[in-house]
Parts: sequence; C-alpha cells; structure tokens
Amino acid sequence: MALDGALAIMAVLIAGWLCAPASPWPNPPALAIGGGVSIWLIGVPFGLSRLHWRFTSMRDLALVGGAGIAAAVLLTLLIIGAGFDLPSPSYPLALMFSMLVLLVGPRIAYRLLRHPGTPSAVNAVNAVSSAILVGTGDTIELFLNALARATEPPYRITGLIALSARHIGRRMHGLDILGAVSNADGVLTKLAAAGTVPDLLVITEPEFSGTALAGLLTAADKHGLRVLRAPNLTALSPADPGQIQLQPIAIEDLLNRQQVALDRDGMARLIAGRRVLVTGAGGSIGSELARQVAGFAPASLMLLDNGEFALWQIDLELTEKHPSVARLSVIADVRDTARMHEVCAQFKPELVFHAAALKHVPIVESNPLEGLQTNVLGTRAVADAARASGAALMVLISTDKAVNPSSVMGASKRLAEMYCQALDVAARQNGGMGCITVRFGNVLGSTGSVVPLFRRQLAMGGPLTVTHPDMQRYFMTVREAVGLVLQASVVGSKGGDTIKHGGIFVLDMGEPVRIVDLARQMIRLAGLRPDIDIGIRFTGLRPGEKLFEELFHGSEQPVPTGFPGLLMASPRIADMALVQAAMAEISAQGTQGDATHALAALARLVPEFAHNADGGGAPLADCEKTG
Repeated sequence: MALDGALAIMAVLIAGWLCAPASPWPNPPALAIGGGVSIWLIGVPFGLSRLHWRFTSMRDLALVGGAGIAAAVLLTLLIIGAGFDLPSPSYPLALMFSMLVLLVGPRIAYRLLRHPGTPSAVNAVNAVSSAILVGTGDTIELFLNALARATEPPYRITGLIALSARHIGRRMHGLDILGAVSNADGVLTKLAAAGTVPDLLVITEPEFSGTALAGLLTAADKHGLRVLRAPNLTALSPADPGQIQLQPIAIEDLLNRQQVALDRDGMARLIAGRRVLVTGAGGSIGSELARQVAGFAPASLMLLDNGEFALWQIDLELTEKHPSVARLSVIADVRDTARMHEVCAQFKPELVFHAAALKHVPIVESNPLEGLQTNVLGTRAVADAARASGAALMVLISTDKAVNPSSVMGASKRLAEMYCQALDVAARQNGGMGCITVRFGNVLGSTGSVVPLFRRQLAMGGPLTVTHPDMQRYFMTVREAVGLVLQASVVGSKGGDTIKHGGIFVLDMGEPVRIVDLARQMIRLAGLRPDIDIGIRFTGLRPGEKLFEELFHGSEQPVPTGFPGLLMASPRIADMALVQAAMAEISAQGTQGDATHALAALARLVPEFAHNADGGGAPLADCEKTG
C-alpha cells in the first residue's frame, strides 16, 4: 500500500503537469499528499493490500484500475468541495489516466520481467526436443505458463493442434494453431513435406481419450512421433515448478467407451446409513467397491480379506479419503464357515458385496480343490452367514468365464451363480435376503491381468508374451465396472418380472479386443516399435483357457434393463436341492483331497463345462500362418 500511495502522489503531479504545464505544482500543495491518502482509503475495500504483484491476474488488474479511478473521483470531489479551482476542465480525466497508468503499468511490467514469455521456437533455442501441443485453449495455456517457469525449457514448442476445427488459423502466445486433431495426419504430412516435423506430440487435455486419441496415435505412429500426456498441472509441486514430467498414454484411455449415466440417487438410497460388508476388499474389484461405497456414507463399512497387506492398503486409503466413515478391517477366510457366521453375527451387515474369489485360471487349474473351496463353498458360506444375520441383499461378483466354461475357475463361478440364483428365487417367493449376481469380463489393470504383465515385460525390454494370435477378451476399467455393479444392485433391489426368476445382470462390455493388438498398442504407447524394438512371442494356450469369452450362454437371451451399459441374462435355474447336493459332494471330496471326483460332481451340475485341462485348442502354428 505504501508503494501504491507513492504512485498515486506521482499521478497527481503528472496530471497537474498535463493540464497546466506552465504551473504544474498542485494548488493547494497538500493536494499531492491527498492523492496518496485517497488511494489508501479506496484501497481498503478494493483489497489492494492483499494483492501479490508476482501473481497479478487480469481480475486483479481490473481491481487496481477501478481503485485508481475511484481515488481520482474522490480527490476531484475533495478539491471542488474545499472551494479550490481545478487546473483545467480536463483535470479529472487526466487524473484518472495517470492513476491507471501508474498503478496498473508497474504491475504489468513486473509480470513481464518475472515471466518474459512462453517457451516457443523463439526463446527455447537450447531445448533438446521440439513438440506440438494438442488440447484446448485453457489446457494449452496452463502448460505454456508452467513451462515458462523453467529456467531451461526442455521442449521447443513449434505449434498447436486444437480439439475443435473452429480454432484453425488462430494464434496463441505467438504459436500457430496448425489444424484440428481430426486431421492430425494431414497436419503432420504438411510438416513432413516442409521438414519441420516435431519430435513429439504433447496432449494437454486430460479428458482426451477414446477414438479420437486412437486416431491421433495412428497418425503419430505413421510419422514416427512419440505421444505423451502432460501431467495434472494443478498438482505440480510448488517447490519445483519447472519440472514437468510428461507421462505415457495409459492403455485405459484408448477404450472407446461412452460414459453412461448412473442412478447415483438410487445408489445413495441403497447404501447411505446402512452397514455394508465387502469381501475380498483388498483385491482390484473389492477395493474399488470399498472406495465407491464409502462415497455414499454408509453407517459402517466392514472390509474383509485374507491378505493383511492388501487389507491395510485399502483401509489406509479410506482413512485418508473418507475419515468420517466408520470402518472395521477383518482378516478372515471366506471358506471358514464358522468364522463367516461369527463375523456376520457381530457386524450384522445389511448389504453384502461378495468379491472374494480365486480368479487366475492357470493357478486354479493347478489347484482345483482350492478353487472350488473358495469360489463355490466360500460363496455358500458368505451367503448363508449373511442371510442368517438378517442381511437384506447380497451381490455376487461373477465373470464371463462362467459362460460355457473351459476352466475350473469358470465352472466354479457358474456353480456359485446357480446357488445365488436359487437363493434369490426362494427369497423373492418366501421373503428373506435377496441375492443378485453381476457378470462381466476382464478389468484393465487388475492384479494379475494382462496389462500389468505387459508393462512389466516392457520395463524388462521384452518380449511381450501372448498365448495365441487369435486370443481376444472383453475389457472395461475397474471404476466403470464397479459403477455398473452398484447400478445393478439398485435395479436388482427393486425387483421386477425377470429378477423374480433369477436373472443375472451382465455388464455391456462393448467389442472384444485381440490381445495381440493390445500388446502392439502398448508397445507404441511406450514410444517403441512392435517387432523392431520390442518383440511379441506366442506361447500357446494355457490349461483352462479358450480363445474367446462369452457373456451369455446359448439359452440365455439378453434382456434390456432400461439402464445404459446394463443387460440381463434370462435365467437358467437349477433346483436348490441339486445345487446343495453337489456342493456337499464337492465339500466331502475336497476334505478327502479327491480332485477327480470333486470335478466330476461339478461337471454334473454344470453340463456345459468343457474342461480344457491341458491347454489344447486351436493349433498355434496354424494360427501363426494365417494370423
């Protein structure tokens, strides 16, 4: 404020000189001091003392300018009110002009001195790499401002590509908008003809994904360019603002899946104020279920898992993000019937999400009795304990591998589905705990899935291993999958004609993806060339695997639910007595360690179980010839 007062005094003197050069000294002489006093008086309501010169924004400049004009008006009224003559009729305007120039001008000059400009082809001549930015005006400006704070900018920005064609031909910070992202190939072709192709493309828009991103990557790959993504610029460390670590494109960003509207009000009604139990809470699906459930303010949340470290991780995360939600972390094995009854009797859950399972096909093939005990008998133990403790609803997380299963894991999940279907039919007829089943495919990035495997192999220099050239799978992100699980829970809790007969909810997984195409895309996203920098090796089908998965059995017709992304399989229901008999036999054979007879009991109840025990299937050599 002292500096602003001094500048206001100078403005009074300059205004007097402009209006009366022959006698510039103010009359009365104290008039100049009045200028300083007036800016101090006006500056209080305008908040001038709180403005930081280094971070002056356009809004701040408008405030300073308004304060200067108000001070000039106040001073003019004081002169007239005191009975003194104005130096000239134009004195009020001259005083306003002087106040604006002297109060606003130095702030602009200071900003320019501290930040002389954005690093472009002109002032980043020592940069190692040249780059073109791809994004919206706002995100590009954020990136340029962040880059301007670097003492030695690592990138020489040579141009911009906009997300919208309406910006073509304009300029930002002295940089040309060369074209729209929809014509990225044409833009890069012109640059190649002129010999000015950049070293990389930097995406500044965090929401840029899907088909448009895939098209940009294809164009960049054609011209041999790397594509990287700018970090969240609002999360940069203030201690090191000049270091912008560009990030590779996540494979999840390429899923061409439209955001679906979820019934969040319905989810809140289902969860808020209730006691919720999540089994397998340390796993990929279970932990995301815990995160999203915690966001709907349950009365209490029990996290159950048999792994201490995984359980500690999700509990710590919820402590930080949802400290107000009462939680209880329980180490327990879902196969332990007595323990499940003890836990449920103490906690009395009203809503149960059963995500605990053994899911890795080859491991379950090597340990079939363990898979049956966890996926079949563990599901029965959780369901029976929850029902006995008065739970209103249980949601079983199932898999597309339960459809026409070729593996023990898939067949065991199908038997778990059948038990829950039978429970649900009985509950809807006679009352008691409802039991909803939700079936979906692979989740990108989940523990043990192909994406983390490929990332690990890339870090080791390759090769990436794919079981078969024609292998394909359904994929969705874990957040999307769990959101739709909660949506299915809302729909299922309301009942309906299909639900009354044991229908299974199936998530719309979109189109299947060839695993070899996924591998090639991940190599490109790492800035490398498939088959040149990183090889791909085919290893053959593993025991229990098949080339493609299905979401519906041949006798299950998809039924719309009225909610985008959510379908229902018209049910195939087995008699509860038969299911219980099969489970009892599996339990007995498991106790005796007899895997052969346990699997035989499983196959009798799941007749479509075509066990691929040795990994046979489509010959790998034939597929390599044709693929």
